[in-house]
Amino acid sequence: MKVAIVGVTGMVGNVMLQVLEERNFSVDVLIPVASARSVGQTIHWKGADHIIRSLEEAVNEGPDVALFSAGGEVSLEWAPRFAAAGSLVVDNSSAWRMDPDKKLIVPEVNGHLLSGDERIIPNPNCSTIQLVMALAPLNKKYGLDRVVVSTYQSISGTGAKAVAQLADERAGREGERVYPHPIDMNALPHCDVFMENGYTKEEMKVVWESRKILSLPELKVTCTAVRIPTQGGHSESVNIRFEKEFDLDEVRSSLSHFPGITVLDDPSKNEYPMPIYAEGKDEVFVGRIRRDESEDRSLNLWIVSDNLRKGAATNTVQIAEYFR
Repeated sequence: MKVAIVGVTGMVGNVMLQVLEERNFSVDVLIPVASARSVGQTIHWKGADHIIRSLEEAVNEGPDVALFSAGGEVSLEWAPRFAAAGSLVVDNSSAWRMDPDKKLIVPEVNGHLLSGDERIIPNPNCSTIQLVMALAPLNKKYGLDRVVVSTYQSISGTGAKAVAQLADERAGREGERVYPHPIDMNALPHCDVFMENGYTKEEMKVVWESRKILSLPELKVTCTAVRIPTQGGHSESVNIRFEKEFDLDEVRSSLSHFPGITVLDDPSKNEYPMPIYAEGKDEVFVGRIRRDESEDRSLNLWIVSDNLRKGAATNTVQIAEYFR
């Protein structure tokens, strides 16, 4: 089994290596791939050094699986080339997510759609993954009518340069800035680029991708995405209106029994999901489960997950596991 990781020196690529090892994914030959400035350098993984290759070198080696986390432009150009060479490509960028010919997969939610014939499988947006994990079992039981989401997203979702900006600000150092404003002691209602409708692309990804994954093309979804100065884990405040009436104990039971979800919901003991608790874990944590007293058939949830793991690397590896 030859496995290529495209973007191996990035934050998600590094976590992919951890997840492959933790999940005992069969890797006989690791093919690390990065940009030209890193080619020829080595990474250390599972007791051995591995030389970083160029994209051209990697595709010529014919990997069985290629896990991409190198941005949309790279994916658009190179994912088809790897697929044509026989590789299964799982891509973390947004390049292929809304392609009508591509399946957008969260294994616990819609992994049954995979036939084994796919060559390019896009991995959903990190914020979308944790959201649909909680929505899926509740939709099955009560039917979703409308979903309102506010995200509180870690700087690690922007990448290593954002983490460095926060460190520089806290140390009082000048350095490269990737945000238009300071991030320390701040909250930026600005994730990704703004679109003509006034929403950011990140906000619209949540809308478009949730509909596709849940097979609910008319679902009413709206989102506000906010960047906050945490390093590991995205949080979401979610308000859901259902088609049917619900029972709170049944809601907790449905969520608790769904694979990959952990309910952490005991306010009397100050137990609720927080990014500092979710960091480094694969579960999606759900808490603050309560009825919306202002609207019939409506529920409030607080959802937290590590955006580099279940929101990216872990979900990617889980998809690849269907094909090994």
